[in-house]
Amino acid sequence: MYDVAVIGSGPGGYVAAIRAAQLGFKTAIIERYPTLGGTCLNVGCIPSKALLDSSEHYHNAVAKFAQHGILQKGLSVDMPQMIKRKDEVVSQTCDGVAFLMKKNKIDVYHGHGSFITPQKITIAGDDKTREIEAKNVIIATGSKPITPEAFNYDKKHIITSTEALNISKVPKRMVIIGGGVIGLELGSVYARLGTEIEVVEYLDRIIAGMDRDCSKELQRSLKKIGIKFHLKHKVTAVTAVKNGVKVGVQKRDSEETFELDADYCLVAIGRAPYTENLGLESIGVTLDDKGRVAVDDHLQTSVPGVYAIGDVVQGAMLAHKAEEEGVFVAEHLAGQKPHVNHLLIPGVVYTWPEVASVGYTEDQLKEKGTAYKSGKFPMKALGRSRASMDTEGMVKVLSSEETDEILGVHMVGARAADMIAEAVVAMEFKASAEDIARISHAHPTYSEAFREAALAATADRALHI
Repeated sequence: MYDVAVIGSGPGGYVAAIRAAQLGFKTAIIERYPTLGGTCLNVGCIPSKALLDSSEHYHNAVAKFAQHGILQKGLSVDMPQMIKRKDEVVSQTCDGVAFLMKKNKIDVYHGHGSFITPQKITIAGDDKTREIEAKNVIIATGSKPITPEAFNYDKKHIITSTEALNISKVPKRMVIIGGGVIGLELGSVYARLGTEIEVVEYLDRIIAGMDRDCSKELQRSLKKIGIKFHLKHKVTAVTAVKNGVKVGVQKRDSEETFELDADYCLVAIGRAPYTENLGLESIGVTLDDKGRVAVDDHLQTSVPGVYAIGDVVQGAMLAHKAEEEGVFVAEHLAGQKPHVNHLLIPGVVYTWPEVASVGYTEDQLKEKGTAYKSGKFPMKALGRSRASMDTEGMVKVLSSEETDEILGVHMVGARAADMIAEAVVAMEFKASAEDIARISHAHPTYSEAFREAALAATADRALHI
């Protein structure tokens, strides 16, 4: 009998298992695929970042190296090598998770786990089926791409992010359905390599869940690398043809239609929680109207002793959110009083420039009726940005008009994904804009833009604009 069993070995699952083991629980983890790490490590966060970095190197060599005084001839893309390097990064990372399981004495079972009872799980492997029992079970099965039947997903020319990570030849044209994080990240990979990218988005802007200024800044930057956008448009048909695909598009609120031809159509309209064939119905676990596992404030499901974290529950589908929730459940089971502030879990888009955000957006503050101040600082006014030729983007700080407490921080720029951590720390400790404005920031650095935006929010006191 295990104290804790975790179904799913993505960032939420394996971190939950490690923390449970650290707290003295006898722990098991169940993974249906041969390698640990889940979507994030195998076909998500890690491989996509490997390709993003590789494609950015190539793009800089083509577009910027000459200005740096670096000349080269015969530059070309070796796509198989790029994919090989990506696979090596994935393999090393997944091997690292396997090592951590051994280090923490966590028993690993490979196979599809499903409930027989709330404490008994059957694991159907390739060679045999076994059963284990656990006092507490954590569901951490993650999510999968949404692929409507009408889009005729065939994994060949009509693809999701999974297949987009393994294209062996740079496509001439690609249509992306969806202007969210996944579509834009992968779109930027191939746009940098020379693919003609067209994005079809139903809403009036890209990355619609983030602050409007971030949407505008990112779209402006992506247009510069050749990405075309069809905002307020919907896809009416996706049809595979010989060596390619045809995508029917209609303007929203209009009868105007047109057709796009491409080598690939990437379906990136979101992800759905993976809850199929887990035996949840048989033990009485309740799902909400969106198919997510319903949980209480302690992330416990409707069945005592059964918990759920990450993409299968409400909230942003982010690896680090799943990790926080995994730690939360393990510590709760140990009798501790953990806490996760979901408002302060940052969101990041790993394009270049990067986009990062935490806290409330300006639209959300307006909807809440919260009086606020806004301070913005453009990256082009920053010495460090000019030195590296990364002058696109801005930092925006939103603070309370009454107390000056920082309510939201939104960044577009070089290394925004790393810079946002300072904003998260500040907001966790309820810092004011003036607090950040009075803290010394090293010069020259990108993070000076955060201080300048805080100065602007404090009393329109930015020093360098």
